[in-house]
Amino acid sequence: MTLHQPLPFSAGQLSRTPAPVERWIVPGLLLAFVVFYLLPLMTHGLWIPDETRYGQISQEMLLSGNWVAPHFMGIRYFEKPIAGYWMIAIGQAVFGDNLFGVRIASALSTGLSVWLTYLIARRLWNDPRKSAACALLYMSFGLIAGQAGYANLDPQFTLWVNLSLVALWFAIDSHTPRSKAGAWVLLGFACGMGFMTKGFLAWLLPVLIALPYMFWQRRMGELVRYGALAVLVAVVVCLPWVLAIHHREPDFWRFFFWNEHVRRFAADDAQHARPWWFYLPLLVVSSLPWAALLPATFIDAWKHKRQPVIGFLLLWLLLPLAFFSLSSGKLPTYIMPCLLPLALLMGHTVMELLSQGRTRSLRINAAINTTVGAIALIALLYLQISRKIYENTEMLSLSLVFIVLLGWIITNSLQVLRPLIFWAMPALGIWILVALLPAAMPAQIVNSKMPDQFIAEHLDALGETSSLLSNDLGAASAFSWRLKRPQVDLFNTIGELKYGLGDPAMASRKVTMDNVGEWMTEARKKGAVGVVMRVNNVAETEEVERLPVDGKRYQRGNLQILIFPQTGPDSVSPKVPTGNPS
Repeated sequence: MTLHQPLPFSAGQLSRTPAPVERWIVPGLLLAFVVFYLLPLMTHGLWIPDETRYGQISQEMLLSGNWVAPHFMGIRYFEKPIAGYWMIAIGQAVFGDNLFGVRIASALSTGLSVWLTYLIARRLWNDPRKSAACALLYMSFGLIAGQAGYANLDPQFTLWVNLSLVALWFAIDSHTPRSKAGAWVLLGFACGMGFMTKGFLAWLLPVLIALPYMFWQRRMGELVRYGALAVLVAVVVCLPWVLAIHHREPDFWRFFFWNEHVRRFAADDAQHARPWWFYLPLLVVSSLPWAALLPATFIDAWKHKRQPVIGFLLLWLLLPLAFFSLSSGKLPTYIMPCLLPLALLMGHTVMELLSQGRTRSLRINAAINTTVGAIALIALLYLQISRKIYENTEMLSLSLVFIVLLGWIITNSLQVLRPLIFWAMPALGIWILVALLPAAMPAQIVNSKMPDQFIAEHLDALGETSSLLSNDLGAASAFSWRLKRPQVDLFNTIGELKYGLGDPAMASRKVTMDNVGEWMTEARKKGAVGVVMRVNNVAETEEVERLPVDGKRYQRGNLQILIFPQTGPDSVSPKVPTGNPS
């Protein structure tokens, strides 16, 4: 059989695959979820700034019993609504204040999105192999797999957007009033939860797809009738918390609407400002290790764009992508809601190519991946020999990196050699990468980006302190989370807490270069003081020099932990002579 000869079965025959094949699809995906998503959750520390922030805010909800208004280290933090913190808090309540408890909400959200991919693919094509391919592709997109083990709100928000649009298709495709109404109710519930996770975008995205699709299909009357039901359900889901937060924190909606929506979308000085084309190359990167299949996917989809199924998926992919591109503020994870329709389109295309024995696109994809992996392996060897990025004590981490790269090269090489049999092997390569690479980071990255690990080694001594201080928000939130103490005063830093620290009641939480000596003297009268300092530059070195000299000091990379003993009520903390290093 030559490479371009058709296989001895058609796409229609594929849909009638014997039951034993279908029986292994869901267990196989579930096994991959456990091995590559769940097991690695506790293998590395919390990354700053997101993981320590969300872990601390959610932990503080458990400690304070305040499940209405989010607070970050005891300071008002109104950048997001409440539901995402609820999920992370529930994870910590069930599994404990540990790495698994903080991250399980993201992993489960991603797993449920994979399940939704499988369900809607079955509804669209009624083909077990195609359904499995779509679910596998979605589960192995680099951005999706990477965020599954990262404590962030984006996997949760993506789940609610995915659920709302899957429910929209089920509503469109339903043939009885009862099933149609049930799907619209589910859509409203998803919109309500999405709104309480990240805001008004959860309501906009389904409307953005539903309006043009229903207009195209001449079903606007149906949209108006059942859409009202979805809106009612969304309001019922949101209203109790909306009223509660307004009663407790009347300024929440003003700040959240104007700062996190209007200003971020349209302001010239929006946070994370990026050019309009930012998401185009990012879509390619996000779809690794399948990026080379994008041309074939879009060509095939465009040829069949008049088919209702393909048209719906193209609207689902392209309209949110265009909307996100118009926004002034952009982050890579914002496009995650676009990746489920991409997985569906790509899975459909891949299965059609395989059924026809056309393997050129798959071979090109695998060849590019293999080349990238080989270049990365050579670069790692060169850097290790010339600059020694891993020390002798880090050979285990270095070995894990080699396993990741060799696994990537081998799995993609198999796709090059036997694409009809091993077409799915790049998924294994990306799963190995996302499972092992965070635990294989060199010490200089771990020390800089995962400060909770360093802090955890000194918990006994830090636990005996009565006051806490830090000059870095990421380190401070790791400090707070590890010690389960929200009260960490901030030394010469404000950052994203500018709004919360603007409250006059929070004045005591701000420690300046001028009053740090006075603050330290008063704090030491009450008990021992624990300090975590990040020292990266001259200014931060000067901050350390303002601290007393009689503390016990621990240092790793650019982080320093200092523990100052309690002094008498009339004592004055010893100071470093001006201009001299500590």
